[in-house]
Amino acid sequence: MKNDYPANEKSIAPQKELNVEYERVLKEFKQDLIITGYSSQTLKMYLIYIHEMLYHINKDPKTITERDVIGYLADKKETGCANSTLALVHAAMKYFFKIYLKMNVIDDIKTPKKAKSLPKVLTKQEIKELFHATHFGRNRLMLQFMYGSGSRVSEVVKLKVEDINLKERTAMILGGKGNKDRLIILSKEWIKGIKKYLKKKKIQSEFVFSKKNGKNLSTDTIQRIVREAAVAAGIHKHVTPHSLRHSYATHLLEAGTNIRYIQSLLGHSSLNTTQIYTNVASEQLKKVESPLDKL
Repeated sequence: MKNDYPANEKSIAPQKELNVEYERVLKEFKQDLIITGYSSQTLKMYLIYIHEMLYHINKDPKTITERDVIGYLADKKETGCANSTLALVHAAMKYFFKIYLKMNVIDDIKTPKKAKSLPKVLTKQEIKELFHATHFGRNRLMLQFMYGSGSRVSEVVKLKVEDINLKERTAMILGGKGNKDRLIILSKEWIKGIKKYLKKKKIQSEFVFSKKNGKNLSTDTIQRIVREAAVAAGIHKHVTPHSLRHSYATHLLEAGTNIRYIQSLLGHSSLNTTQIYTNVASEQLKKVESPLDKL
């Protein structure tokens, strides 16, 4: 079949064919990410970034050059894209080109370093007010769990009843960030509350925090619950689920907990990541008291 674009043009397929190729590539790229074990949130963002890049550059993926990528990143920077977002876009493209397409077009491209900022931390009084502004039940227990264990929102949505050891006051976070498992310590007060909640819970579900149909909550729903609780409590800070994790780590550090223990409890690969909260054996970790018990 004869193409209707000039013969002296580069071998670029008509847009309709390109769109079909993009969909095929994105489908395969998604499969690669799933097999590799990326979290659902990372997978979602990587697909968004690569989809946007492909349609912006508008070329067969295998013909994309370093100059194309630089031009795309420069355009994003000029339109006000933050350095932190550019770093994520760069990470997505690095996997796409280097791992999926086996191309080296991005190897020499550097992005601006993400500015290090201190995490947003709530005071102990604000934590109390946040809990009091939430009705006892699923939502309050969920907020208490995030603060009392330092868990990520992506870990909270996947938490199952079978992951919790009520007697030992511990829980296993399975497939956390970097697909790592870790032990977390649970508050005595939270254990009392969750026992009552699970006993009275009308809908049987494998998930600790579930919807009425038994399915797990989405990260968006949990983020909304946290925002609404902060507004109800009159807290004039940008409060997110991660704010509770930051507060957990900071309050442990303030209480004199060894930073190595905090690193393990948070699931940080590097101590450098944990040390931002300063401006391991399983049995030893079990001796660490949750800050929730000290409110």
